[in-house]
Amino acid sequence: MGLLDGKTVLVTGILTDASLAFSIAERAQHEGATVVATGFGRGLSLTKRVLRKLPVEPTLLELDVTDPVHLDQAARDLASITSSLSGMVHAIGYAPEDCLGSGMLKASAEDVATAFTISAYSLAAMCRSFHSLLAADGGGSVVGLDFDATKAWPLYDWMGVVKASLESLARYLARDLGPEGIRVNLVAAGPVRTMAAKSIPGFSTFEDTWSDKAPLGWDVNNAAPVAAATVALLSDLFTATTGEIIHVDGGVHALGA
Repeated sequence: MGLLDGKTVLVTGILTDASLAFSIAERAQHEGATVVATGFGRGLSLTKRVLRKLPVEPTLLELDVTDPVHLDQAARDLASITSSLSGMVHAIGYAPEDCLGSGMLKASAEDVATAFTISAYSLAAMCRSFHSLLAADGGGSVVGLDFDATKAWPLYDWMGVVKASLESLARYLARDLGPEGIRVNLVAAGPVRTMAAKSIPGFSTFEDTWSDKAPLGWDVNNAAPVAAATVALLSDLFTATTGEIIHVDGGVHALGA
């Protein structure tokens, strides 16, 4: 019997089989979940191809989280598939080029707003659109992917500020949705070699030093620990946990230097 038997889980952010979201979807299926995936735009065809590599090819919904029409349609499409949503994984992040690796003085307000809308506000937008399905069967679990925002990391710049917004937003959503049994938590992952990571200038700086700093060690090519933690939060093992950030980073966050 799997941790997610009988549960339907919506997973965003699957672009390649190196995506954290892909590993989460794969682990969720191994634990018995019915996975529904989303993709959009030019990446939709990539998502469609990579979904065939999963044990069971999920239903794919088109979803641009910045477009209210897309959000409404995705909610209707999902409601035609299932009467309730047990889990939702927010694995969406994007920042324009000037927001990463250029310090804090170069990016325009418009660029920062784009990064915030896609990478943080979209969590609230999805909770609103899929709210009735999440609440339908006594509540569900929302899990977002994070990168620890308590420190100023090299090169991460405005994306670090956006992640701090995501962390705060998760706490407020936990407050608002908790009375309906909907939990909202984040997994703060260490650096994993994904397509998104490669878009960060100087990402190799994290790769080269993280495993040396981590008390438990760290493998930038292994998404399995992040997937396992996410699936645990989606399951009924954490029914009294919300508004929390679970660090899956080998222990780096706990060190002073």
